[in-house]
Amino acid sequence: MNERLLLTFNAGSSTVKIGIFEVTEQRAVHVGKAVIDLGAEALTLALRKGSDKLDIPLSHRKDDLPGLINEVFEKTSPHFDLDNLIGVGHRIVHGGEAFTGPVALNDETIAQIDMLCELAPLHQPHALRLIDAVKSARADLFQSASFDTTYHSTQPDIVRRLAMPRIFHEHGIKRYGFHGLSYQYVSRSLRSLAPEVAGDKVVLAHLGSGASLCAIHDGVSVDSSMGFSTLDGIPMATRPGWLDPGVILHLLGPGGKSLRKMEDILYHKSGLLGVSGISGDIRELIDSGADEAKQAIDLFTIRIAGEICRLAATLEGLDAVVFTAGIGENQPLIRTKIADRLLWLGFDLDPEENARNALKISTAASRVAVYVVPTDEELMIAEECLSVLPSAETTKEMIQITEGRQRRI
Repeated sequence: MNERLLLTFNAGSSTVKIGIFEVTEQRAVHVGKAVIDLGAEALTLALRKGSDKLDIPLSHRKDDLPGLINEVFEKTSPHFDLDNLIGVGHRIVHGGEAFTGPVALNDETIAQIDMLCELAPLHQPHALRLIDAVKSARADLFQSASFDTTYHSTQPDIVRRLAMPRIFHEHGIKRYGFHGLSYQYVSRSLRSLAPEVAGDKVVLAHLGSGASLCAIHDGVSVDSSMGFSTLDGIPMATRPGWLDPGVILHLLGPGGKSLRKMEDILYHKSGLLGVSGISGDIRELIDSGADEAKQAIDLFTIRIAGEICRLAATLEGLDAVVFTAGIGENQPLIRTKIADRLLWLGFDLDPEENARNALKISTAASRVAVYVVPTDEELMIAEECLSVLPSAETTKEMIQITEGRQRRI
């Protein structure tokens, strides 16, 4: 096993997704993946290598992240030669105005990322702890950051501006947009999978536990449903999406809720979970016969349909809609319910193609083409990590170092 390897870390609020890539001629090829569910009582490394699926128990707790990541490296090494690891790429939710592309991580860039924690309190601090944990386990490793906001930096000022006093905009209170790595991958994939619409006016729907939509024209982001924070836009698993700010003022004032309690309600108790009172997992709601579950699904789909219309207004037209991410790629019922509310726009799904999650799920008669395109945020992170790796000469020295380490072993 002499392949150069690269890892990606995608830190969510309760999970860590790890991508494992082989690097050949500056190209990243997916060879494995792993997931750690930090919400589980007993932590497990769910490692996948080809058709092999391994669930490896972890002894460290989530509050000892350096020890946990060190153990992850140790228990991954028998399956992938981590002595040939040349870099680690991280997904960072918020890049603010400071970052317009991927960066190498050093003291300066880490300090800039840390300054943005208040803009993404659910994700940003966890990602920073993960960066420190990787450095603690392997201080020699090159690390990079890829940002979920940078893809949306092309949006015009009028779209990014909130209807508030101008001074707030000048201090960074504006619409940023998120899920950019996913949108970047899907918009690029359209060039080969559906070149007939890749340059058109398209709405991308990233529907997962976190969910948003993005309007693109000729592959460039021009608007999105998420704005200043990851709470905005359409309802999600546990987040409300758009919410009248008067509700927050009422709950903080007459409602007597503390700021911390409101944060917990908005990030963890709302959305599909809050409406149904059953679960934030759309699969459980679809399987449930409860009226509350049906209501949560109906709210989810009517809001998505409405947001598609709003984004079409920004685009001044609509040629295609693309569904992606866990729900978007795998739930025909949700796509059907959304399309049914858009029949007046000329949406017409092919039931058989939709049922099998085909690439194109609309009929020839549909005035708007509808597609299902799998996303791969980890591959985007890997490619961006490679783009900011040191020069080929430096990389050659890194390989020699790892080869020397092998000989000593």
